[in-house]
Amino acid sequence: MPTPAANFDYDATLRACARGEQLALHQLYQQESRYLLGVALRIVRQRALAEDVLHDAFLSIWRRAGSFDATRGSGKGWIYVVVRHQALNLMRARAHEMSADEDTVETLLQQRQDDDPGESYVLQAGMGRLHDCLGHLEASKRHSILYAYVDGCSHSEIAQRLQAPLGTVKAWVKRGLAALRECMG
Repeated sequence: MPTPAANFDYDATLRACARGEQLALHQLYQQESRYLLGVALRIVRQRALAEDVLHDAFLSIWRRAGSFDATRGSGKGWIYVVVRHQALNLMRARAHEMSADEDTVETLLQQRQDDDPGESYVLQAGMGRLHDCLGHLEASKRHSILYAYVDGCSHSEIAQRLQAPLGTVKAWVKRGLAALRECMG
């Protein structure tokens, strides 16, 4: 049975998870799973998907508990952010998925083979130009843009990866994109 939230020590529980204490993860699950499921459900809108999100989020909490820093926020807030990001990442991934039967895939492959070779050359030339323009950016701007557009990271995730302030990362992305537009122009 869950402990009243005012009496549950989320920070200590996360520290115990970081030490590998499985009972702590179980206690955290007992304490918050129904509320976290609600958070996931509001985002993904399907119970089965929300349950998958919750499962994956608790795996992430278990693996990343050592990265929790109580000086940056509460343990309870941290686990909610993990669930929220897990749900949003699932929705982003699903938005990029395309369901197709075997005949549709075969048709698309045939169309690709029938494409004008000149069009393929233009695409390849454009990609080479993009590569060159990316190469001219400062490393911080280039990494920020690649993390955002290739890896699909949020500004917060990029800030964490680059160990830079959030506002700085946002500026790097904005200025880097402006420089790319100018270069590609």
